[in-house]
Amino acid sequence: MSVGKIVMAVGLVGVISGCATIVNDPMVPIQVNFSDGSDGKCNFRNKRGMWSSDIPTNGVMIRRSDDALIYDCATSDGRKATGSLRSEVEGEKMAASIIFWDLGITDAITDKHRTYQGNVVIAVPKKQ
Repeated sequence: MSVGKIVMAVGLVGVISGCATIVNDPMVPIQVNFSDGSDGKCNFRNKRGMWSSDIPTNGVMIRRSDDALIYDCATSDGRKATGSLRSEVEGEKMAASIIFWDLGITDAITDKHRTYQGNVVIAVPKKQ
């Protein structure tokens, strides 16, 4: 196999795989429910922004970030729940970015290689 074919094959693999900045949407949907099935409202925040959603939700769109997603929730009868969701790395997209594109620099800036758990059940205190 000639050097030209090897270079073309490597280039083609790089273009097809792409980095997360090219192939990922900056927003990620998150399904949220309370542990007892009650209704309510949650406020979410990370370093990229703040969002609010009624609970249960069919998918609140949250901006990807490398920091935890903080939530502050209340059920319709006033019970409160707070906590956070860990930000995780989409390893296969980050690996493709590092190997084939720009050593992960663009993804590190945009955080598009990060994600949050997609289906979340938030524990709320029992009714008194």
